[in-house]
This record gives sequence, C-alpha cells and structure tokens, in this order.
Amino acid sequence: MTDYLRDGPAIYRQSFATIRAESDLSAFAPDVAGVVVRMIHACGQTDLTDDVVATPGVVRAARTALESGAPILCDASMVAAGVTRRRLPADNDVRCHLSEPMLAKLASTMGTTRTAAALEFWRPSLEGSVVAIGNAPTALFALLDMIDDGAPRPAAVVGAPVGFVGAEESCAALAERGDLEFITVTGRRGGSAITAAAINALASPEE
Repeated sequence: MTDYLRDGPAIYRQSFATIRAESDLSAFAPDVAGVVVRMIHACGQTDLTDDVVATPGVVRAARTALESGAPILCDASMVAAGVTRRRLPADNDVRCHLSEPMLAKLASTMGTTRTAAALEFWRPSLEGSVVAIGNAPTALFALLDMIDDGAPRPAAVVGAPVGFVGAEESCAALAERGDLEFITVTGRRGGSAITAAAINALASPEE
C-alpha cells in the first residue's frame, strides 16, 4: 500500500503550518493574515501574499455584518457553492442572481455581461452586505460604478476576479478605494476558490 498521510486532522495541521512557515505574512494584521492563509490554502501558492491588498478593518467589518445577518452577494455560482454554510454566524443568505429569467435581456439592454447586469438585482440588499466577486472583472467594475453613482455601500468586499482581460485592472481599481473595506488580489490571479475561502475565513475566526 502506498505510504501517505491518512490522518485528516494531521493533514489539516500540517497544511496550515506549512503555509505559515513558507509565507511572508508580516505585512498583514493578525486577523487579516488568518484570511490570507486560507486564501493560500485554496490555491496552493504561498507567494499570493505578494498580491493581496486589504484594508485593516475588513475582517472586523465583514464579521460584524455577518453576525448581524447581512447577506453574501456572489457574482458566480461557483463562489456561492464554495461558501461553507455551517461557518456562517447567522444562517446568512448566500445569493447569486445569474439564473434570473430576464437577465440575458437586461444584459443586452445594458450592453454588458450577464454577470455585471446581475448586480442590478443586488441593489435592494447592497447596503451593509458582504460582496464576493471571484469570477468576472466586469462585475467588480460594475460594483464600483454603482457605488460612485450613489448606490449603497456594502460592509465589505472580497474582489478577486480571475483572468487576462480586466482582472488586473478591476482589482487595481478596488485597491485604490478609500471608501470601502475590502480584500483583493492584484494581478491576474484570483478565482472562485480563493474568493470563497476568504469569505469562509471572514465568517468565523481561524480554527
């Protein structure tokens, strides 16, 4: 029989010990560092620390909002599916509106992607929410435009869309904001797994 570690808790402990040993977390406050560790765990890249930008108060803001029952608004079904419901402190709603019946028509009318157009369905719940964008740069750009146009502000934003067109630029735009609590991954890296991992870490202290 192949010799490999089979003890689940031991694998868990060793994984996180390896991340902390190999990652430079010195730039982050302890609570933010805990979130970054989980983001690294989701992608297996210890140098992710080079690209993560976060506001000092993002963890506190997100946890306070979630404990108060705020919804989590997701740009993609994969992000929503990655949120571990048992970690949520108030059985929070996790919403993704990509299946709305009129979304394709709305996107065509607006001249944008379905993912960006879906943010229109966020408007009634945006204030004080926790936003998770892990797929579409157009959704992150649309969120920032909505806020600039007077839409309510979420309590916290995890903005880590992935890709080669717009991802780097949209995350850079978020990183420049002084009016939002956020965590983002600059450059081309990101994605649903990293974003969901950040949300799960924000939902509850590191285990």
